[in-house]
Amino acid sequence: MDGYSLLDDKNMTFPNDETGQVLAEMKQAGIDLTQIHPVVFFQLFEKKEQAQAMAEHLSNKAPEIQWTIHEDETPNVWDLDCIVSMIPVYDAIVAQEAQFEQIAGCFWQARM
Repeated sequence: MDGYSLLDDKNMTFPNDETGQVLAEMKQAGIDLTQIHPVVFFQLFEKKEQAQAMAEHLSNKAPEIQWTIHEDETPNVWDLDCIVSMIPVYDAIVAQEAQFEQIAGCFWQARM
């Protein structure tokens, strides 16, 4: 199937990667992917202060994005979960992931 997986009888396909797999599982579970859903994007940081700095940045620049910070399962790692209400379309999710990665990069470099 050349990197894509056939999903159902409506010939809906998703790329054969982690994001595509999650969308396929959501569809198979009966979730309507044409409706708005909260989508969680996460960024990992070595220091809580880095995660807090990105969260503060998001609060100022994109107050519609909800977020939580918590310790990751990995020792000495902090997880910033960013929750965006959106229609879960593959290209939009990948674009949002890239944007969060770019923003996070500014805070990974920060010496706190």
